[in-house]
Amino acid sequence: MAQLTEPRWTHVALPVSDLDRSIEFYEHLTPMVLVTKNEDDTGRSAWLSNKGQVDSAFVLVLAEFIAEVGARFGIEPGKKVPTLAPFAHIGIELPNREDVDEVAAKAREMGNLRWEPMDMAAHIGYICAVEDPDGNTIEFSHNQKVFSTIQELWG
Repeated sequence: MAQLTEPRWTHVALPVSDLDRSIEFYEHLTPMVLVTKNEDDTGRSAWLSNKGQVDSAFVLVLAEFIAEVGARFGIEPGKKVPTLAPFAHIGIELPNREDVDEVAAKAREMGNLRWEPMDMAAHIGYICAVEDPDGNTIEFSHNQKVFSTIQELWG
């Protein structure tokens, strides 16, 4: 097992009102899969990531707190707390333009489409956004070139 030898960005954490509903949502609409689920005296949590992402692991942590712990953060159990909204978002880059349209269609059927698919400036690409069960924004893009730019500059 590789050892951590330098600081690295590892996760983004979001509070959720219903952990199981959120896991189902993210596994249905994004490329993320459940890595692990935990429960302790503070509540329940789950880690989601791209399947097999080992060398540059990055995790979305979903946390459902018990009342006493949630109160420390101004969160009431079962209440939605949109942390990433209306523009703040998690970005997911897709390989094909049609993939953006496909996500938008699924989200539209679910009543979760936030931004219709649209072409933006060259550095943004073709995008749409969906709202997760707690009101957070997830952007799906094609041709944004985040992945390829990092590969080109640092690969």
